[in-house]
Amino acid sequence: MAAFDSNRPAVAGTLFGGRLGNFVGAVIAAIAAWNDARVTRNALSRLTDRELEDIGLTRGEIDRVATGH
Repeated sequence: MAAFDSNRPAVAGTLFGGRLGNFVGAVIAAIAAWNDARVTRNALSRLTDRELEDIGLTRGEIDRVATGH
């Protein structure tokens, strides 16, 4: 399992401008963060307990790792 950071451009902020653009950009960023956590959670959940142990995780830590806390 590899982890990476991706920078998503704030396209909405430049398209709409001002507060509305900032709001739309924040909504898009929140949706992207939710989806990233969902994908990570699903990938880790598919691993066996042995595979999780190999990378230093337990099933109880999957949600914490997926959300980045």
